[in-house]
Amino acid sequence: MSAPMRNILLFALVLGLIVATGFYRSPNVALGILNMGLISAIMAAGLNIQWGYAGLFNVGIMGFVALGGLATVLVSMPPVPEAWGAGGPRVALALSVGAAVIALAVFLWNRLPAGPPRAVATAAVLLGGFFLYRAIFDPAVLAIEKVNPSSTGYLGGLDLPVIVAWPIGGMAAAGAAWLIGKTALGLRSDYLAIATLGIAEIIIAVLKNEEWLSRGVKNVNGIPRPVPYEIDLQRSPEFIEWASILGLDPVTASSLFVKLGYTVLFVAVLLTVIWLSERALNSPWGRMMRAIRDNEMAASAMGKNVSARHLQVFILGSAICGLAGAMMTSLDGLLAPTGYQPLRFTFLIWVMVIVGGSGNNFGAVLGGFLIWYLWVEVEPLGLLLVDILTAGLADGNWLKEHLRQSAAHMRLLTMGLIMLLMLRFSPRGLIPER
Repeated sequence: MSAPMRNILLFALVLGLIVATGFYRSPNVALGILNMGLISAIMAAGLNIQWGYAGLFNVGIMGFVALGGLATVLVSMPPVPEAWGAGGPRVALALSVGAAVIALAVFLWNRLPAGPPRAVATAAVLLGGFFLYRAIFDPAVLAIEKVNPSSTGYLGGLDLPVIVAWPIGGMAAAGAAWLIGKTALGLRSDYLAIATLGIAEIIIAVLKNEEWLSRGVKNVNGIPRPVPYEIDLQRSPEFIEWASILGLDPVTASSLFVKLGYTVLFVAVLLTVIWLSERALNSPWGRMMRAIRDNEMAASAMGKNVSARHLQVFILGSAICGLAGAMMTSLDGLLAPTGYQPLRFTFLIWVMVIVGGSGNNFGAVLGGFLIWYLWVEVEPLGLLLVDILTAGLADGNWLKEHLRQSAAHMRLLTMGLIMLLMLRFSPRGLIPER
């Protein structure tokens, strides 16, 4: 069997699994899996640019996804006028002071001659600037967070269409990647992994604790949608008539319509990302990146700026992860900082890339769909399997109850088993790099 035909069959198999879920569970569940599979595929494509193209071991994917989610709040939520009146200008002033202090410290460090005076002057500027910053910032934050904390307690956003937040989420993640890359990309791969993981945890800690910005653990609900609301569709006579023609009740039809609307948007974004990624991979730039990945010393000897190219590809991959994070928050309608866990938003994305095929864009997409499907469906299927195996045991039997309670851990067992099998029998993934 030729490689293209094999790849088509693999995608058809995964699509068949999702379609089968629509029959034995419900179309709503199948569309939910499909939409999150599309977002997961975009995240995997972003990581594949970093690891598959350049060999950068990024374990901070979670942080970039969270920044994309924050962008949807800052862009699409309506502003809170009372909070802005209570402390908004002072927060803006404090942030400006902080940026000016850092810029002044960098200026002094670069301009003064090396020696104790330079160190003392820089430290004095940073220390004095810190206290000035906190003197302006802390009272403003307290005032903002006291404004109706049960429902607001934060500044809100710009009240722009939520779809505008998707590219802005990518740009926010790209900006953070630039800051991280300027310091961390000089480290070896294992130290880079530790650095990116730590920075991702810092980003999540900021989202959890800076309530004036993201409401912290109180979460932001009701984020606007790029598609209609179900209740609005159910009140529309035209939609009710359309649903009756299809033989569906308005509630089911409205849910399916909304999910299909998300599907169309997500497919458009995924196709754009894959098209651009393929163009980049097959260009001279892509060949240069793979040469740097395979032998940095040889590429450097041929005049390639390895550090600059690493920074470039790190920013590109992080931007795609931020874009996917903004899309996911729009789909959920909720920003919950406690929901960003390394297992879901770092480890699972790595499994998708490794299983699909590192260095191959279509492999990363396939891995995104397949691993997300298994992540969702393994637990109910595991419970069904336990019920079948223990059908002969009486209800209340200790072994039967123990196995039923352990079914929730089937997804972790399955992910580990898949990784072991892939590394043993197909270490280059289901669709290997050409």
